[in-house]
Amino acid sequence: MKTRIALLTLIALATAPVLAAPQGGFMDPAAPAAQSNQAGGFKAGEASVVTVKQAEEMKDDSWITVRGTLEKQTGDEDYLFRDSSGTMKVEIDHKRWNGVTITPKDRVELTGELDKDFNATELDVKQVRKLP
Repeated sequence: MKTRIALLTLIALATAPVLAAPQGGFMDPAAPAAQSNQAGGFKAGEASVVTVKQAEEMKDDSWITVRGTLEKQTGDEDYLFRDSSGTMKVEIDHKRWNGVTITPKDRVELTGELDKDFNATELDVKQVRKLP
């Protein structure tokens, strides 16, 4: 009986670090952070792929996809996105990472809803995809 308890304790201690490992997200070399993993959820239809410059000219609440890189994390869920035409602030909820780990060197595809204020354009990201 004591052997079983000791064995179960050993197994529990050995698997705890594996279960606590980061599950994806933006990996900023200066400040890496662990993100949560979501098993499933809403998957939107096709959104048009546009550039940052084109997105700035579009209407508020437009559903778009942009391709480029995440340069840096500027807040808890805020990032600076860059493509060949410029930069844009994007907001990515922790649950949207879905286990994907991104670094500033990785190309990504972000799909979401455009949020336009008087002088700022932001993308509320609903899907993050790492491009090959």
